[in-house]
Amino acid sequence: MPETRTLSEQEVIDLLVGSCIQATRGCNAANYIERVSAAMAEGAEFQIISADDLPDDWMAVGTAAVGGGGAWEHVIERTQEQGLELVEGTNTSSVEVLADHLGVDFNAVLRLESAGATVSALLLAAEMGLPLVDACLSVRARPEIQQQIPWLVGIPSTPSALVTRWGDQVVIEGVDDYRAEDLARGVAVSSGGGAAIAMNPMTGAEVKRGTITGALSEAIELGRTVREAREQGSDPIEALIEVTGGYMLFQGIVTGSDQRGDRGFSWTDAELAGVGEFEGHTYEIFVKNENIVSWLDGELDVISPDYIFNLDPETGHAITGGGLGGYPIGMEVAMVGVRGHDEWLTPAGIDIIGPRHFGFDFDYVPIAELQAGRPPLN
Repeated sequence: MPETRTLSEQEVIDLLVGSCIQATRGCNAANYIERVSAAMAEGAEFQIISADDLPDDWMAVGTAAVGGGGAWEHVIERTQEQGLELVEGTNTSSVEVLADHLGVDFNAVLRLESAGATVSALLLAAEMGLPLVDACLSVRARPEIQQQIPWLVGIPSTPSALVTRWGDQVVIEGVDDYRAEDLARGVAVSSGGGAAIAMNPMTGAEVKRGTITGALSEAIELGRTVREAREQGSDPIEALIEVTGGYMLFQGIVTGSDQRGDRGFSWTDAELAGVGEFEGHTYEIFVKNENIVSWLDGELDVISPDYIFNLDPETGHAITGGGLGGYPIGMEVAMVGVRGHDEWLTPAGIDIIGPRHFGFDFDYVPIAELQAGRPPLN
């Protein structure tokens, strides 16, 4: 058997905090910590395995939730009138459906993206007695299924399996990952706003070339960094910038947040008014579930695939409240920018998660170049 390691309770907490930071959107780590702590109190253990140690012939799978902004709320009302019962364990069920469809047994679990997919992967791995691979398909939360490293290297996300809150089962054999996104999003929207999905069945050999390895260790480091900074009375934002090589973009109060659900996504145009050294300046963020593009005083400041973190200035945690991609009015937010991983900064990566994919008429500019060209604030 390949070597695995059991995560300590503190490492799990740091992982969940760090995963929310990685998410590039609001993310409530406290909710995830509560769920995982309850599982640990009942004896759950979380094993991690290096991608390098994963046997090439093993089969790994990821699980998460597909959201549905602009959901068919009337479906929920009708099913309540029908008396349809809700089912539990839909993530596990989706993996079982996919395993049956493929006729395989899975040996390891993958984290599909940051944020909620992290706790889904942890709980699934513990329930099935499988290790969680120290890797990720995106190392961020991303709005669309095809926005992941496997698709960039020719590994499809399908076949995939979805299970709704009522237990409906849907298997997708997509012609490509764009159609897999369309179909999965349609299931989520028509199911009242979400469904569990098992996807990206990959061999160990495919995991090695189709993921960003070491991503969970990176998340643990981010969570540990902000925790230790607070324990030492230091500034967690400054500590995070130091460990990531990132940039302090802005700090301000949310004064505008135009949020809407449409086509299965949560769209937000947010505006912040500066405080402290940023007083007298404004910051704008375009959000499609996650932070995609930002502007300082109307000038481009950071562009995806580079990362735009929105953080609580006191704790260094991702902000909470406002729903998926939301910015609650009156909240103070610290904006931090970090260079994207090399795997994203290729022509193919920029094509699927860069500005033109989201309808903007400008090209990606690296964060270092944009920050070097920033005018003095005062």
